[in-house]
Amino acid sequence: MKTFTYEKAATPEGAVKDIDTAGAKFIAGGTNLLDLMKLQVETPDKLVDISRLDLAKIEEREDGGLTIGALVPNSDLAADRRVVAKYEVLSRALLAGASGQLRNKASTGGNLLQRTRCYYFYDTAAACNKREPGSGCSAIGGFNRILAVLGTSEHCIATHPSDMAVAMRALDATIVTLKADGDRRRISIHDFYRLPGDTPQIENALEAGELITHIELPAPVKGKQEYRKVRDRASYAFALVSVAAIVDVQDGVIASASLAFGGLGPMPWRNPAVEAALVGKAPSDAVFEAAATALLADAKGYGSNDFKIPLARRTLIATLRNVTGA
Repeated sequence: MKTFTYEKAATPEGAVKDIDTAGAKFIAGGTNLLDLMKLQVETPDKLVDISRLDLAKIEEREDGGLTIGALVPNSDLAADRRVVAKYEVLSRALLAGASGQLRNKASTGGNLLQRTRCYYFYDTAAACNKREPGSGCSAIGGFNRILAVLGTSEHCIATHPSDMAVAMRALDATIVTLKADGDRRRISIHDFYRLPGDTPQIENALEAGELITHIELPAPVKGKQEYRKVRDRASYAFALVSVAAIVDVQDGVIASASLAFGGLGPMPWRNPAVEAALVGKAPSDAVFEAAATALLADAKGYGSNDFKIPLARRTLIATLRNVTGA
């Protein structure tokens, strides 16, 4: 392992000041970063430990929503009574991810920043534009069973692995940050992630040295909530396809719908056309098929992952049947 320096931050302001080199990284639970360091995919010169900062609280907001500290463990967030009662889709998504031991360590902020689980990203002998820009993408034409079919480019077809982030996108979360110059930002989760394009190494909107401090959830909306995850085994496996759904049916018509998807794209995926195909219509298989067609209109398989396209269609339709009672 490459040698690095290590510092413990006492305050968020001190943490961003300690990130004073291009090769420095924040570390909280370390459930992803440490694995990457062991494989020398990530080789930071410096680690700034933020795990002891006072960012592990879940607080109610005046508007009825929640403010979640970036260091709240995934287990605590999934079990919080307010999350279970009002944001069931988030609790279910968290419990669908990883093992209990990992959820005890993984932080809310860190979960949003997980790196892809693409095999070629983890293999330093393979070409990967995300790991080494300009080197190529071995996944295209390689074994790409778990990789993306939406939002890809000729430079990268990696998927974002988080379950939690999919639910957060369906819930219209806002990410609160502290920048290296001391300024704070509030970034909608819809603007937080980046498509790969020709710069797949740029995965989100964070600037150098910027620290996630909180995540804000708006007041819960009406509707039945569900998180459905299709994976290769019953536990501790990343999604092949997942759906976070919040759908409200009033007087036999879909009054509102919020849907986000995992396992399909390089970010937690949300397409307004899917929701537009549902709202104002009576629940039926024909309506659900139209929503699935809108979701997959631009889908492209790369061989081993072709099966994801019909799988996503079936998973979405099954989810919509359940949340609408159709």
